Amino acid sequence: MPADLLAHALAAKGFMPEDEGEFLHRVASERLPHGPALEVGTYCGKSAIYLGAAAREVGGTVFTVDHHRGSEENQAGWEHHDATLVDAEFGVMDTLPIFRRTIARAGLEDQVIALVGRSTTVARHWRTPLSLLFIDGGHAEEHAQNDYSGWAHWVMPGGALVIHDVFERPEDGGQPPYHVWLRAVASKAFEPARTVGSMRVLTRVAGDAGDSAG
Repeated sequence: MPADLLAHALAAKGFMPEDEGEFLHRVASERLPHGPALEVGTYCGKSAIYLGAAAREVGGTVFTVDHHRGSEENQAGWEHHDATLVDAEFGVMDTLPIFRRTIARAGLEDQVIALVGRSTTVARHWRTPLSLLFIDGGHAEEHAQNDYSGWAHWVMPGGALVIHDVFERPEDGGQPPYHVWLRAVASKAFEPARTVGSMRVLTRVAGDAGDSAG
Protein backbone atom coordinates (compact mmCIF):
# COMPACT_ATOMS: atom_id res chain seq x y z
CA MET A 1 0.00 0.00 0.00
CA PRO A 2 1.41 3.45 -0.87
CA ALA A 3 3.05 5.09 2.13
CA ASP A 4 1.08 8.33 1.79
CA LEU A 5 -2.28 6.56 1.85
CA LEU A 6 -1.21 4.27 4.67
CA ALA A 7 -0.35 7.37 6.70
CA HIS A 8 -3.82 8.79 6.03
CA ALA A 9 -5.43 5.48 7.03
CA LEU A 10 -3.49 5.26 10.27
CA ALA A 11 -4.36 8.86 11.15
CA ALA A 12 -8.09 8.48 10.46
CA LYS A 13 -10.62 7.88 13.24
CA GLY A 14 -11.74 4.28 13.40
CA PHE A 15 -11.14 0.82 14.77
CA MET A 16 -9.30 -1.02 11.98
CA PRO A 17 -5.94 -2.55 13.03
CA GLU A 18 -3.16 -1.91 10.54
CA ASP A 19 -2.61 -5.57 9.63
CA GLU A 20 -6.30 -6.09 8.93
CA GLY A 21 -6.48 -2.85 6.94
CA GLU A 22 -3.57 -3.86 4.73
CA PHE A 23 -5.15 -7.29 4.28
CA LEU A 24 -8.40 -5.61 3.18
CA HIS A 25 -6.36 -3.52 0.74
CA ARG A 26 -4.79 -6.65 -0.79
CA VAL A 27 -8.14 -8.37 -1.22
CA ALA A 28 -9.61 -5.23 -2.81
CA SER A 29 -6.64 -4.98 -5.17
CA GLU A 30 -7.41 -8.50 -6.39
CA ARG A 31 -11.15 -7.96 -6.80
CA LEU A 32 -11.65 -4.38 -8.02
CA PRO A 33 -10.56 -5.05 -11.63
CA HIS A 34 -13.64 -7.30 -11.87
CA GLY A 35 -16.31 -4.92 -10.59
CA PRO A 36 -17.20 -2.47 -7.82
CA ALA A 37 -16.73 -2.99 -4.11
CA LEU A 38 -19.24 -2.02 -1.44
CA GLU A 39 -18.59 -1.39 2.23
CA VAL A 40 -21.36 -1.51 4.82
CA GLY A 41 -20.38 0.73 7.71
CA THR A 42 -18.40 3.85 6.78
CA TYR A 43 -17.94 5.55 10.15
CA CYS A 44 -15.18 8.15 9.56
CA GLY A 45 -13.60 6.54 6.51
CA LYS A 46 -10.61 4.66 7.90
CA SER A 47 -11.34 1.37 6.12
CA ALA A 48 -12.55 3.26 3.05
CA ILE A 49 -9.00 4.55 2.60
CA TYR A 50 -7.65 1.00 2.42
CA LEU A 51 -10.33 0.14 -0.14
CA GLY A 52 -9.94 3.41 -2.03
CA ALA A 53 -6.17 3.01 -2.24
CA ALA A 54 -6.70 -0.28 -4.05
CA ALA A 55 -9.24 1.36 -6.36
CA ARG A 56 -6.77 4.10 -7.26
CA GLU A 57 -4.01 1.58 -7.97
CA VAL A 58 -5.90 -0.95 -10.09
CA GLY A 59 -8.90 1.05 -11.28
CA GLY A 60 -12.34 0.66 -9.80
CA THR A 61 -14.95 2.19 -7.57
CA VAL A 62 -15.80 1.71 -3.91
CA PHE A 63 -19.28 2.47 -2.56
CA THR A 64 -19.65 2.88 1.18
CA VAL A 65 -23.04 2.82 2.94
CA ASP A 66 -23.84 4.41 6.29
CA HIS A 67 -26.53 6.59 7.86
CA HIS A 68 -23.69 8.33 9.72
CA ARG A 69 -25.63 8.54 13.00
CA GLY A 70 -23.43 5.93 14.66
CA SER A 71 -24.00 2.32 15.61
CA GLU A 72 -25.32 1.33 19.02
CA GLU A 73 -21.80 1.06 20.45
CA ASN A 74 -21.02 4.63 19.30
CA GLN A 75 -23.82 6.25 21.29
CA ALA A 76 -23.37 8.24 24.51
CA GLY A 77 -22.64 6.01 27.47
CA TRP A 78 -21.24 3.18 25.34
CA GLU A 79 -17.62 2.04 25.05
CA HIS A 80 -16.85 3.50 21.63
CA HIS A 81 -18.58 6.87 21.99
CA ASP A 82 -16.64 9.90 20.71
CA ALA A 83 -18.20 13.13 21.90
CA THR A 84 -16.38 15.12 19.21
CA LEU A 85 -18.61 13.45 16.61
CA VAL A 86 -21.89 14.72 18.10
CA ASP A 87 -23.70 17.38 16.04
CA ALA A 88 -24.05 20.42 18.30
CA GLU A 89 -27.38 21.51 16.81
CA PHE A 90 -29.21 18.19 16.86
CA GLY A 91 -27.38 16.38 19.66
CA VAL A 92 -26.86 13.22 17.62
CA MET A 93 -23.86 11.54 16.04
CA ASP A 94 -22.85 12.79 12.61
CA THR A 95 -19.74 11.17 11.12
CA LEU A 96 -20.39 12.33 7.54
CA PRO A 97 -18.39 15.59 7.71
CA ILE A 98 -15.39 13.74 9.19
CA PHE A 99 -15.65 11.05 6.52
CA ARG A 100 -15.70 13.65 3.73
CA ARG A 101 -12.63 15.39 5.09
CA THR A 102 -10.84 12.07 5.57
CA ILE A 103 -11.41 10.99 1.98
CA ALA A 104 -10.62 14.44 0.56
CA ARG A 105 -7.34 14.65 2.46
CA ALA A 106 -6.39 11.22 1.09
CA GLY A 107 -7.22 12.34 -2.45
CA LEU A 108 -9.73 9.52 -2.97
CA GLU A 109 -12.94 11.38 -3.78
CA ASP A 110 -12.97 9.96 -7.32
CA GLN A 111 -12.67 6.40 -6.05
CA VAL A 112 -14.81 6.34 -2.88
CA ILE A 113 -18.52 7.17 -3.20
CA ALA A 114 -20.65 7.72 -0.11
CA LEU A 115 -24.20 6.35 -0.01
CA VAL A 116 -25.90 8.09 2.91
CA GLY A 117 -28.80 6.09 4.30
CA ARG A 118 -29.68 2.95 6.19
CA SER A 119 -28.16 -0.23 4.80
CA THR A 120 -31.56 -1.91 4.55
CA THR A 121 -33.06 1.00 2.58
CA VAL A 122 -30.17 1.30 0.13
CA ALA A 123 -30.00 -2.48 -0.36
CA ARG A 124 -33.64 -2.65 -1.44
CA HIS A 125 -32.83 -0.46 -4.43
CA TRP A 126 -29.41 -1.86 -5.32
CA ARG A 127 -29.11 -3.80 -8.63
CA THR A 128 -25.37 -4.03 -9.40
CA PRO A 129 -23.25 -7.19 -8.93
CA LEU A 130 -20.32 -6.68 -6.56
CA SER A 131 -16.79 -8.03 -6.81
CA LEU A 132 -16.27 -7.40 -3.09
CA LEU A 133 -18.66 -6.88 -0.20
CA PHE A 134 -17.21 -5.73 3.12
CA ILE A 135 -19.62 -6.05 6.06
CA ASP A 136 -18.56 -3.87 8.99
CA GLY A 137 -21.75 -2.08 10.03
CA GLY A 138 -23.76 -2.30 13.24
CA HIS A 139 -22.73 -5.29 15.34
CA ALA A 140 -26.09 -5.94 16.98
CA GLU A 141 -27.55 -9.24 15.76
CA GLU A 142 -30.42 -7.62 13.87
CA HIS A 143 -28.22 -5.18 11.98
CA ALA A 144 -25.48 -7.67 11.16
CA GLN A 145 -27.98 -10.19 9.82
CA ASN A 146 -29.83 -7.52 7.83
CA ASP A 147 -26.57 -6.42 6.20
CA TYR A 148 -25.94 -9.97 5.06
CA SER A 149 -29.54 -10.49 3.88
CA GLY A 150 -29.58 -7.23 1.95
CA TRP A 151 -26.22 -7.44 0.23
CA ALA A 152 -24.68 -10.92 0.09
CA HIS A 153 -26.72 -12.09 -2.90
CA TRP A 154 -25.16 -9.32 -5.00
CA VAL A 155 -21.65 -10.78 -4.70
CA MET A 156 -20.71 -12.16 -8.12
CA PRO A 157 -19.34 -15.69 -8.59
CA GLY A 158 -15.68 -15.59 -7.65
CA GLY A 159 -16.27 -12.42 -5.66
CA ALA A 160 -15.21 -11.83 -2.07
CA LEU A 161 -17.35 -11.47 1.03
CA VAL A 162 -15.29 -9.89 3.81
CA ILE A 163 -16.62 -9.82 7.37
CA HIS A 164 -14.93 -7.81 10.13
CA ASP A 165 -14.83 -8.43 13.89
CA VAL A 166 -15.43 -12.17 13.66
CA PHE A 167 -14.77 -13.69 17.08
CA GLU A 168 -15.56 -17.32 17.75
CA ARG A 169 -15.18 -16.97 21.53
CA PRO A 170 -17.59 -14.60 23.34
CA GLU A 171 -14.81 -13.49 25.66
CA ASP A 172 -12.94 -12.07 22.65
CA GLY A 173 -15.78 -9.97 21.22
CA GLY A 174 -19.41 -9.75 20.18
CA GLN A 175 -20.90 -12.73 18.38
CA PRO A 176 -23.16 -11.32 15.59
CA PRO A 177 -20.40 -11.03 12.93
CA TYR A 178 -19.40 -14.63 13.73
CA HIS A 179 -23.02 -15.69 13.34
CA VAL A 180 -23.08 -14.00 9.92
CA TRP A 181 -19.93 -15.89 8.94
CA LEU A 182 -21.55 -19.17 10.02
CA ARG A 183 -24.66 -18.30 8.00
CA ALA A 184 -22.59 -17.58 4.91
CA VAL A 185 -20.74 -20.90 5.19
CA ALA A 186 -23.97 -22.81 5.83
CA SER A 187 -25.55 -21.26 2.74
CA LYS A 188 -23.07 -23.21 0.55
CA ALA A 189 -22.86 -20.09 -1.63
CA PHE A 190 -19.64 -18.99 0.08
CA GLU A 191 -16.47 -20.87 0.89
CA PRO A 192 -14.02 -19.72 3.60
CA ALA A 193 -10.81 -18.46 2.03
CA ARG A 194 -8.45 -16.40 4.21
CA THR A 195 -8.25 -14.85 7.68
CA VAL A 196 -6.16 -12.11 9.27
CA GLY A 197 -6.98 -11.21 12.85
CA SER A 198 -10.75 -10.78 13.15
CA MET A 199 -11.21 -10.29 9.40
CA ARG A 200 -12.45 -13.27 7.37
CA VAL A 201 -12.75 -13.57 3.61
CA LEU A 202 -15.12 -15.94 1.84
CA THR A 203 -15.38 -16.60 -1.89
CA ARG A 204 -18.67 -16.77 -3.77
CA VAL A 205 -18.74 -20.23 -5.32
CA ALA A 206 -22.32 -20.87 -6.37
CA GLY A 207 -25.16 -19.32 -8.30
CA ASP A 208 -25.62 -16.04 -10.13
CA ALA A 209 -25.21 -12.63 -8.55
CA GLY A 210 -28.93 -12.16 -8.09
CA ASP A 211 -29.83 -15.46 -6.45
CA SER A 212 -30.17 -16.28 -2.77
CA ALA A 213 -27.02 -16.50 -0.68
CA GLY A 214 -28.87 -17.92 2.29
